[in-house]
Amino acid sequence: MSGSNRIVVWFSCGATSAVAAKLAIELRPHADFHVVYIDTGSEHEDNARFLLDVQRWIGLPIETIRSEKYADTWAVFEGRKYLAGIAGAPCTLELKKAVRERWEKEHEWTCWESQVFGFDSSEEARALRFAENQPEVRLWSPLIAKGITKDACFLRLQQAGIELPAMYKLGYRSNNCMGCVKGNAGYWNKIKRDFPDTFARMAELESRLGAKIGQATINGVRRRVSLNELPVNAG
Repeated sequence: MSGSNRIVVWFSCGATSAVAAKLAIELRPHADFHVVYIDTGSEHEDNARFLLDVQRWIGLPIETIRSEKYADTWAVFEGRKYLAGIAGAPCTLELKKAVRERWEKEHEWTCWESQVFGFDSSEEARALRFAENQPEVRLWSPLIAKGITKDACFLRLQQAGIELPAMYKLGYRSNNCMGCVKGNAGYWNKIKRDFPDTFARMAELESRLGAKIGQATINGVRRRVSLNELPVNAG
């Protein structure tokens, strides 16, 4: 562990990363914190309001960084000609991981004591996989350490007078990109209802690339289906 007291918090505009930032600052009041948000260009416009609310709440500025190559997820899909599969989704690699690694390199990541991520208490296995796959990251998960759930994060934000991001209020469990290619059948049927233009755009792109990102059980058989084939009651 480095002797530096510099700590970076990766804020995603989600409830858990917001509370993780607040908790980390409370636990280490004398550390040199830097809070960073990676803007994918494809999230709900209400995230801008939420970021400012959280910034005031934690008492620190939140730096926004983004890809220098791709404007949003659609640009990644068009450029890579790939949506998602066993290898994951290219948007995650290009718009999040590559952007974070560029920032780490520019800011001498080896001099940082730790990096805070918003894994909640139900995500211990996910956090462990993250740490194993990226051993160079000195991971600190304060929500896991304190046994704090995502629902508890919702409550704490509400108690602080911070309105939850729009995607949560619409019933989505995560505040990720609108039209996430890793979403399941129920997610996409909900996108079809709430954001029909996004659904139509993804269905057209899926057809053009010859891809099928949905999964559904049809006649007792679970198989991969295109969005245009997705049963209305799937999920």
